Parts: sequence; C-alpha cells; structure tokens
Amino acid sequence: MQPSAISIREKIGYGLGDTASNIVFQVVINFLLVFYTDVFGISAAAAGTLMLVVRIFDGVTDPLVGGIADRTRTRWGRYRPFLLIMALPYAGLAVLAFTTPDLGDNGKLVYAYITYTLLMTVYTAINIPYSALGGVITEDTAERASIQSYRFAMAMVGGALVSAATLPLVNLLGQGDKVFGYQMAMAVMASIAALCFFVCFWSTRERVEPEPQENQSKNFALDFFNLFRNSQWAVIAAATFFLLVLVAMRGAVTPYYVTYYFQSENLVSMFVTLPMLAGVLGAISTNFLTKKFCKVRLFNWSMIGVVVTHVALLPLGRDQVYLALAMAMAANFVHMIAIPLVFSMVPDTVDYYARKGHPKKMAMAYSGHLMALKLGLAFGGACAGWLLGYFDYVPNTEQSERTLNGIVLIYAAGPVICTLITMIIFRRYRLSNAFIAAGMTEAMETEPKADTKPAPSPN
Repeated sequence: MQPSAISIREKIGYGLGDTASNIVFQVVINFLLVFYTDVFGISAAAAGTLMLVVRIFDGVTDPLVGGIADRTRTRWGRYRPFLLIMALPYAGLAVLAFTTPDLGDNGKLVYAYITYTLLMTVYTAINIPYSALGGVITEDTAERASIQSYRFAMAMVGGALVSAATLPLVNLLGQGDKVFGYQMAMAVMASIAALCFFVCFWSTRERVEPEPQENQSKNFALDFFNLFRNSQWAVIAAATFFLLVLVAMRGAVTPYYVTYYFQSENLVSMFVTLPMLAGVLGAISTNFLTKKFCKVRLFNWSMIGVVVTHVALLPLGRDQVYLALAMAMAANFVHMIAIPLVFSMVPDTVDYYARKGHPKKMAMAYSGHLMALKLGLAFGGACAGWLLGYFDYVPNTEQSERTLNGIVLIYAAGPVICTLITMIIFRRYRLSNAFIAAGMTEAMETEPKADTKPAPSPN
C-alpha cells in the first residue's frame, strides 16, 4: 500500500462532486414526495409506489454503469470523464422532474415515472464513477477516510444551503405559483450542481493504476454477482440499505412532521437545514476521530447515538418544536459520523477481496453499494408514502389524531428500527484497523470458513 498525502485543495475539489449530487439528492429526499402530493397532484400512495419502482429499475443500471466505468480508459482516467459528460444532462433532468405538465391524472403519473426514471439513471451514470474516483485517488486507508470526510462535509454544506433555499426560492421565483416556483428553483440549483461537477473534474487526479485490459472480465453480470461472494462488501451493502431507509423515511416525512404535528410550516426549511449543518460537523469530526479510534468502533458508537436521539423524539408534545429541532440536529450529527466511514470501507472491502486473488473492481463495488443505497432510499420513500396513506393523510387540511401519531412514528420510530437492524448486521464486519494493519492475513482463508468464525473485536 502506497501512503500518499492528498492536498486539502484536492479533497475539497473532490467533495464538490457530492455537493453537486446533494443539490438534487436532498431536494428529492426532502421535497419530492410533498411536491408530488401537494403541488404536482398525485396521491401519496401512488408517489410512494413510483419511488420504489424507479429505484428497483436502478438495480439494472447500477451494475451496467459500474462495469462500463471499470473498463473505461481515457487520458483523463477511468472515472473522471463521466463527471464532464453527464453534468449537463443531470442538471436538465432535475428541472424536468420538478416540472408540472398540463396533463390529466394518468398523464401526470406517466410523466412523473419517465422523468424520475431518467433523472435516477443519469444520477447513476455520474455518481458511481464519482464514488469510485474516491477509491483511486489514493490507496492509503487513512487518506481514504479523510477524503470521504471532506466529501460528506461538502455534501452536507451543499444540502444545507439547498434545503434552506428551496422553499424561499419557490416562493420568490413563483410569486405564489408553486408549480412555476419549483421549476425555476430547481433550474437555479441544477445549474450550480453542473458547475460543481466541472470543478470536481478539474481538481482531482486518479493515482491508482488500473489493471491491464486483458485481465478484465467481459461479463458484467459475473462481476456484479461476484460482489456477493465478498462477505465484507455484503455487510457494508446491507448496512447501507437500512441506513438509507432511515434517511428516506425521515427526510420524506419531515415537511409533514413540522407542518401538521407542530403546525409550524414556516420552520420546515429550518428543520431540514440546521440538521444538515450539524451533519457537516459530524462529517468533519470523522476526519479527526478516525485518527484516534478504530473505524468499526466509531461506527458502532454513532449508531448508538442515532438510536438515543430518535427515541428522545417520541414523547415530545406538539408545543416542543424547538426541542424536537435540537434532537433532530443531534441525530444528524451522529448519523453523519457514520456515513463517511461506510463509504471509506467500500474500497477496504475491495482490497480485502483482492488479497484473496480476485481482480479489483472499484466501480463495480461502488455500483453495488450505490444500488443498495438507492434501494434503501426507494424502500424508505415508498414506506413513507404508504404509511401516510395507511394513517389516512389528506393533503392541505387539518389532520386527525391518528394521522398525527402516525407521522411521529414514521419520523422517530422508523429510524430506531432501521438502526437496530444495521447494528445487528454490522456485527459481521471484520475489517477493523487492527485487521487491516496486520495485512489482512485472514483474507487468505476461504470465504465460507471466514464467515463461520465469530467477528473479532473492532478494537
């Protein structure tokens, strides 16, 4: 393994790529469901099903993009060219997804399916190579964690700014017309996203040399299914799925939680923005904490913090809105300590599997990881829509007691359940700092034999 110090300038440049991703990602997570139900004009259940179906489709596109990216060879590298080529289509489709056509109910639903599918497909085509880029800037595991810390700090800064600006931009540009306001607000933000991707392209370099072309398998499907033979990658993918179910459920229901439970619609932007700013501090903290503590132990501590902060939300009364905001900020702080760790662990699992004699497939590993992430988002978003329907949510009216209690359960209890499942899954992860420092000597064992052993202490 070659140690290399990556400049802060390059880390920030790399982080701008996730600022670009988050400009759309956070608007989709926090506002797309309420846009579909309250502005676009489709039911919560239909919107939830749409989100699930489209993300399942991503199960096909993710490995395809990963396979193509791993086999790409240009003078700019394997992964960086995708940032340049896909930035403008990404921005354009983001605007179309938040455009309301003058169609009937069925026509609108078809339009929503088409535009959301295309947006997620282009998101895949730019985000998988971007994620893989983080694994080939350096081979040093400590620097990888630092790079991911910068990445997610920049992601949360972008997400916080966008979340704070979305509704004010909708009101400013729409002048009371939310249909036009959402379209124009997304046009402004998508333009900034494209610019960030261009800067990311010019600021970064790929230093890890690719394998010779003759060593590359021509079978994308085989490469993808081989991921699941890597037990440590499978643990990370499963944990990521449930972490993103948490994110999607909480994010989608936040506007409902603030607007209807606390009757404070004017605080929606604050509830989205301030927790993201707390998340920036959490991501930055990861950069320093990983220098003192094992990544595995740190991840487990953060999961305990996520459970505690969400449990604290459950008994809050409808007049305790600012206490709820404080708990939401604390929850996102500890949650964003964990997310950079998970992403920095993906290349560790690739190195682990390579030690066993398998070729390195960085983009394919991230494509599978992103697929797990997007399926988690899909399932979480769908669950939010389905549960709102189950609890009899009716748009733009005073909600029943049953509906209000249901909104609280989705917002607070859902994340607790997801986190506990994640902690159980993560007990199978073995790539602690001590394990990696020892040269992954256990990687020479057969995978089935390794899986039957109890997980060593993550100290």
